[in-house]
Amino acid sequence: MRGVKRVAVVLAVLIVALVVVAFVLENQRNVSLSFLGFATGQAPASVFIVGAFIVGMLIGPLLGALFRNRRRKAVAAGRI
Repeated sequence: MRGVKRVAVVLAVLIVALVVVAFVLENQRNVSLSFLGFATGQAPASVFIVGAFIVGMLIGPLLGALFRNRRRKAVAAGRI
């Protein structure tokens, strides 16, 4: 059973990698972003989108862990 899970995970990772490569190859037009007065230089659109995706993948679990710890402490203290 463990071997099947491992194969499934490897296949899922390969599919995601192929989708990302296809996305990057399709979005090569140079763009410039501006947000709250800050502007970036010219870069392919895929660079900004994949960068935002990676930042979200890093921040999401960190916030989840933070809120999970706060909830555990609140439950332990009898507040919930």
